[in-house]
Amino acid sequence: MAHPSGRHFLQIPGPTNVPERVLRAIDYPTIDHRGPEFAKLAREVLAGIRKVFKTVHPVIIFPSSGTGAWEAALVNTLSPGDRILMYETGWFASLWKGIADRHDLRVEIIPSDWRHGVDPAAIEEKLTADKEHSIRAVCAVHNETSTGVTSRIAEVRAAIDRARHPALFLVDTISSLASIDYRHDEWKVDVTVGGSQKGLMLPPGLSFNALSPKALAAAKTAKLRRSYWDWEPMLQANESGFFPYTPATNLLYGLRESLKMLLDEEGLENVFRRHRRHGEATRRAVRAWGLTLNPADEREHSDSLTAVRMPEGHDADKLRAVILERFDMSLGQGLGKLKGKLFRIGHLGAFNDLSLAGTLSGVEMGLKLARIPFSPGGVAAALDYLATTPD
Repeated sequence: MAHPSGRHFLQIPGPTNVPERVLRAIDYPTIDHRGPEFAKLAREVLAGIRKVFKTVHPVIIFPSSGTGAWEAALVNTLSPGDRILMYETGWFASLWKGIADRHDLRVEIIPSDWRHGVDPAAIEEKLTADKEHSIRAVCAVHNETSTGVTSRIAEVRAAIDRARHPALFLVDTISSLASIDYRHDEWKVDVTVGGSQKGLMLPPGLSFNALSPKALAAAKTAKLRRSYWDWEPMLQANESGFFPYTPATNLLYGLRESLKMLLDEEGLENVFRRHRRHGEATRRAVRAWGLTLNPADEREHSDSLTAVRMPEGHDADKLRAVILERFDMSLGQGLGKLKGKLFRIGHLGAFNDLSLAGTLSGVEMGLKLARIPFSPGGVAAALDYLATTPD
């Protein structure tokens, strides 16, 4: 399709579609980031983002991708040679491990089949066996974007508590923040990592560390080298509404607008309900097609994306290419050892029933054009669910 008409359907699980009003907010004239108008903006977004993380404690905003926030979480709380425990839920958990390795941390990773989330029992077993309390931190991905699996973070926290282990608890919420219920304070998470380009409905460029008092105390003795990622100058500057270096002013305009939409207009609980509804409708479509959902545990289906496994002998990337060429719609690819084996449908952020209907129609037509063995009727199953299930 050389000159497609209509809009491009960006249905990867992030970056997501940016609402028009957020784009217009980002388009405001840049202001003096040392002046009183900026201080008002900064205080407003710093207060608002705490509500999204469900915390009363500080949230630091970095001008970076989520990868930067991963690194910040590690370097502010740990020292060279510290032992940390990770769980291999998928591609992004593995990337976080790579950052830890490069910082000379001793990483023990619990392997997985990329179809399950973090196993609380496995975490409890490892921590209970650590009689010397040499494990300094447990790192987990809440919603593994590469697999469509959501880990049960509250249960992981309970497992840490049962083991009576003092390890810090670090959690990645990059593809769940503002899409799937998450409770930083209630679940006693020490550092929560987030990014702007998914549920917050912004372009890439902002990342977040939500902190606990325990994490702040750890930062005072941590000895990994840090400069750009250092929490202390950020916290000091934020007290008066400023940043220690040039912030992403225009993205903060966009963040203010997205927070207004999420918190003041729709309401965070309604946002979660909307994502649950769209996740369930998508899963009903996949099941009606006779295809396999990647998560193997019914409790761990993601509500922000759906990962669909291909029938044996068929290539997911060829299907994605057909759908892109014919319908101008981008779907997420399989990553790492899942390359070619699954495709991912993003249904998070600025998204409604008709957006989902169009997305699933494109997938169903693509399955037919690519000659993938399937049963028609997935779109009908999803639409029936949406029509009969209230918001």
